[in-house]
Parts: sequence; structure tokens; C-alpha cells
Amino acid sequence: MNQRVLHHGHDEAASAGVVATGTTIRLTTAQALVRYLAAQRVATEDGLGTEPIFGGVFAIFGHGNVAGMGEALYQHRDELPTLRAHNEQAMAHSAIAYAKAHFRRRMMAVTTSIGPGATNLLTAAALAHVNRLPVLLLPGDIFVSRAPDPVLQQVEDFHDGGVSANDAFKPVSRYFDRIVHPAQLLSALPRALRVLTDAASCGPVTLALPQDVQAQAWDFPADFFAPRMVTFYSPAPRVDEIDAAIVRLQRAKRPLIVAGGGVLYGRATDALQRFAATHGIPVAETQAGKGSLAWDDPLNVGALGVTGSPAANALARDADCVLALGTRLQDFTTGSNTLFTQADVIGINANAFDALKHRAQVVEADARLALDALAERLQDWQADRAWTSRAHQLAAGWRDTVHTLTHAPQPDSVLPYEGDVIGAVQRSSTNSPANDIVVCAAGTLPGELHKLWRAGTPGAYHVEYGYSCMGYEIAGGLGAKLARPEREVIVMVGDGSYLMMNSEIATSVMLGAKLIVVVLDNRGYGCINRLQQACGSAPFNNLLEDSMQGPLGAPHIDFAAHARALGARAEHVANVAELEAALQRARSADRTYVISIDTDPARTTSDGGWWWEVAVPEVSPRASVRDARANYDAQIAARDKPPASNGGGSGNNSDQAND
Repeated sequence: MNQRVLHHGHDEAASAGVVATGTTIRLTTAQALVRYLAAQRVATEDGLGTEPIFGGVFAIFGHGNVAGMGEALYQHRDELPTLRAHNEQAMAHSAIAYAKAHFRRRMMAVTTSIGPGATNLLTAAALAHVNRLPVLLLPGDIFVSRAPDPVLQQVEDFHDGGVSANDAFKPVSRYFDRIVHPAQLLSALPRALRVLTDAASCGPVTLALPQDVQAQAWDFPADFFAPRMVTFYSPAPRVDEIDAAIVRLQRAKRPLIVAGGGVLYGRATDALQRFAATHGIPVAETQAGKGSLAWDDPLNVGALGVTGSPAANALARDADCVLALGTRLQDFTTGSNTLFTQADVIGINANAFDALKHRAQVVEADARLALDALAERLQDWQADRAWTSRAHQLAAGWRDTVHTLTHAPQPDSVLPYEGDVIGAVQRSSTNSPANDIVVCAAGTLPGELHKLWRAGTPGAYHVEYGYSCMGYEIAGGLGAKLARPEREVIVMVGDGSYLMMNSEIATSVMLGAKLIVVVLDNRGYGCINRLQQACGSAPFNNLLEDSMQGPLGAPHIDFAAHARALGARAEHVANVAELEAALQRARSADRTYVISIDTDPARTTSDGGWWWEVAVPEVSPRASVRDARANYDAQIAARDKPPASNGGGSGNNSDQAND
């Protein structure tokens, strides 16, 4: 994290007011929790030193945490910085993005009051759970004593007096605990750290903190707070599982590697490049795995699936073996299980639950360790030369197409679309686009970025698409910038997501964490508007012009003026040429810079894509819906045929491909 952000200018001892006797130290629950977090260390990326594993704590205080957690964080504000935000969901998104940008090797905690402050974290918890990303959630909770029951903001359960709103975190947490006594921290905190640093179980941890327990003191063992080097846990492959995978690979002639987020989190990018090059295997990338292989690597065939390139999808359609490496094989990757039904699948994943998808032969292991084990055994084995040659040709052809799409001439009479804007952003880099980090989450943009963004280094592509959460973009950009202050972080966001959550623009200005935010204004939810029509429905309630309006009509939203009101520099541009000039001003600016541009809600990149299952009404008075249902039934019938006669799905629905 940017040290300029962390400086507070205080020099009093962090342990002021703490009573130590012999081998114990008397602390409140909140003080002990904060002190423990501050003591956890991790090796720096260069391996030459150590740094705190927790980059800080995002906090919005209320009556459920200001006295307990607030006082504890104040005491430790130098070694565990507290960052103030404007929205609880947004600050949790920032914390999650911080961990993602650090490839899960560093993380942050988040503390809130009870009531709405706590429940505002639920969406972020679900996002972290889906994306297998670590974040420590510390919501305040109701009094254990029940003396003031019901306390302000308490949600009462009519059948269970022990339930609070925080029980809603249980299905979206990888580990949940309610701290009802200070001594409980002795087991709860090590368990929490294990989950946060375990490749198989990684995800959000929730420790609910009743406000009376936060303030309760206890004599803790002093050595509980000794600085500790954190160990990250990743499973090594079993010999029998590697043996079974070898059998499948050696009989394959047309193998394909699907690179998921586990490649990045397992630091397996170099191993992947060597493995693919040695054995002549093309590599397709999921949203989470994009950047696993440099965009111009001869064997990188691009994005896979519903938002995939024609090169990757053609090879997936014909592959006889798919090595699913660190991916949970979500439906956008598999084309709703139609894309490579003819192939043997080998699922390599630290989490067996994810490896078991798509009827795979499981290798429960860290991606890098598994690749090394396979490489040692495969030695001179290679894919069919004609297959590798075809992959080279398709990859090169797709790179040429991407260049054409992102450098298309822009007549003044035509609104640009996302591909035009992506091209302008990448051309604006003064050095190389590999130095930029692009952040996005929902709408049309993730589909276009998956196809068109040129990710030259791991981490250059930061798109949250497991949960496809509108509102993540700006908050996520803030987290990425705090993690990587030396890199330019470019947030690409639609007007719909911007309006859902934009408050962390102000936080970025306050923290000196500069972002470049490009707002693509298509005047509504253009992505879902296209999906709606692809399903046979009429345009309705998505674009502003198709929504219910009062006598004043739909507002004209001046995004640049709004961003300036939050403290950012901002401007609106009329075309792509003006956008490129504005991006140069943004790159040299001293603070967050927002650029808005009007875009076409209807146009998308037609190349690539794949069918995606979206259920269409079985009965409708509209002929267009009935036609869409007939097409849907045909796709389902084709998918459900036995693999020998089916061989995979077919069709290209580019409207659905961008949802």
C-alpha cells in the first residue's frame, strides 16, 4: 500500500494503556483482535523482507463498533492503518480487490456497526465467496448480555432469540464465528487466518463482534501477539491422480488448457508458459485467468466461452482433452456445458469441489505444483503437430482481428462502442498497456474486455465476473490502486454501475490513491436490454427511454460534474479522438480523473461468443418470445444428446454473450 496514504504522524506507543503482568497481557476483545492482526507478517514479493499481511482496516463506525473496535484501531493506527470509506459494501469491495491485486498474498479487514452497516457487507461477502478471495469481515453485533434487548437496529427473530442479522453471513462465508467471550479469540483468530491463507478454502471470513464483548477485558497470553510469519497452504498433487491425468493426456492429440484464476493465485504463470510451449498445447483464458499468459504468446488463443474469441471456442469445440487449470468452470466458460462435451476433462484445482466440475478427472493440487509434476512425467510427449499449428494460426488471426476492431476509424456521425473505447485506452499508454491495470465488473464491458484487452502481465486484467457485481468497479479500482500504487489503474464502468456506487471516488481523492475512471454512458442498462430482446421480449425498463417517466422525462446526467463534486478532475468528451487526448491529461493529473463518453447501447463485437442458457418463457402471447423459446428448446435438445452424437453446443448469441 502507498506509504503516503498510511502516514498519520503519531508517535505514542501502540500499547499505551495496556496492562501486562508476567506472561499475560490484559486487553479488551477488540484490542486483542487488532493487536493479533497487526502482528501477522508475510514475505515481500522479492523475498528479501517481510511486511504485514493485513494492509489495513476499512472502517465505518457506528454505535456497534465505534467504542470497542474504534478505540482499538486508534491505538494501533500506525502499524495497522484505518481507512475511512463512504459505503460499507464499497469498502469491502475495495478490500477484496486489494487481495486480488496481491494474488491473495496480502489482504484487508473491514469493520462496521450492527444493522444496515453489517448487512451492507452481504453482497461483498457473496462476491468474495464466489471468487475465492480473502477478506476479513468484522461486523458489530447485538449485546450478548441482552440487557438492552432489543438494541437500536437489532433484527429480532420471533422463533430464536440467539439469531441476529449477522447470521445471514453464514451461507456467504467460508468461516463464520460469533465472538461471545474474549478467550474465544485464541481459537477463532488462528482458524480465520488458516481459511484466509489456504488455497482450498480461501474466501471471506466473518467474525461477528457483539458490542459488549468488544469492550470486555481478559488476560491474554502475551505470546499470542508475537510477530508471526504466515504460511500459505497449497496441496501437492497425489501420485495416483497425476498417474490418471497422464493417461488421459498421453492419449490426447488435441489438448487444450483452460487457464483460470488459480494459475494467477498459485503463481503458476511461468510454469504454464513452459508447459504449453514444451508440449504444444494452446491456452484459453477465463475471466479470472486472463493474464495468465501474455496476450501475444503464440499459444494464447484468447478468451474462452460465452464472451470468448472465435479462436479459443473453435479449439474448445474440437479438443479431445481439456486441462481445466485453476478454474471452477462457470457456465460462461463452458457455454452452459455445451462447449467441450466431447473432451476428456482433467480438473486441476486446489479445491476438489471446483475440480470435480464437468465430470472431470480430478487432480486436487496447486496449479504450479501440478504442472511441474505433469511436466516431469510427460517429458517429450507433445500434442499433434497439426493441432499446435492450427492453434498458432488461429491465435495470430485473432490478434490481427483485435487490432482491427480496436483501431477502427470513427466517423463523427456514429457513436463509439466499447471496443472503440478499449482501443483508445490502450493506445493512450505512454509505455505499454502491460503497465496498466484495467478494472471492471458488470454489463457489456466485461465481455468486450475479455475479448479485446491485451493483458501483458499477470494482474493487468482485474475484472470481477464471478459475481458480476454492479458497483464493484470504482471501489475495486481503489483497492487495486492501494495494492499497486506504482501502476496506473483504469476503471472502465458503464453509467448504470456508476450510478449504483460511486462514493469511493471521494475516498480515492482523500487517500491520494489516483484512479482514471472512464464512464461509458449508453443511457441505461444496455447489456440487459440486448439480452431482453434476444429472449424475444420488447425493450422495457432497461434503457432510460424505455422506462416509466414522469412529466419531466429522464434526466440528463452530467457524470463529469458529479465527479468534480466528489473532488475529482473530470471532463466529458464527444468522440474517441477527444477521449485519447483526455486520457493523456488524466495520466498526468494529480488526482482521480473521470472521463465520460456517450456510447452506442446496441453495438457489440460480433466475433466470437457462444450460446448461454437463459430460460425463455414457455408460453407467451408474443410471437417473438415463442420463436426465442423454440430456439432455446433446440439448444437444450442438442446439449442433452449423448456426447458421442452431440459433440458440443453450437450457435453464437453475441447479445447474450455480453451479459
